[in-house]
Amino acid sequence: MSEKIQKKEPYPVINTLECKACGRCVLACRKGVLKLSDDTNERGYRYVVYKGEGCSGCGDCYYTCPEPLAIEIHIPKKDKKNEGEKKQWPRSSLREIQPL
Repeated sequence: MSEKIQKKEPYPVINTLECKACGRCVLACRKGVLKLSDDTNERGYRYVVYKGEGCSGCGDCYYTCPEPLAIEIHIPKKDKKNEGEKKQWPRSSLREIQPL
């Protein structure tokens, strides 16, 4: 049984069937983590691939893509164990609030 590897940084998922390799996302990526593949998809188009690391999750690639289903940005949820205790208002400040 294969385990699902949880990535700790954001990453794009490219739908290779929908991608037409227009290159807009590659140009829009500030981190330079997208590139054109030399392979083609089932429709005969080249497609974009993620280099594997370095995505900031900004979404520029997503917003510049003309194909609505070609790119998704996955942003992992933060681990609640690492967030520390929930911040609460100090009790003294709550007592000082006067009703209107």
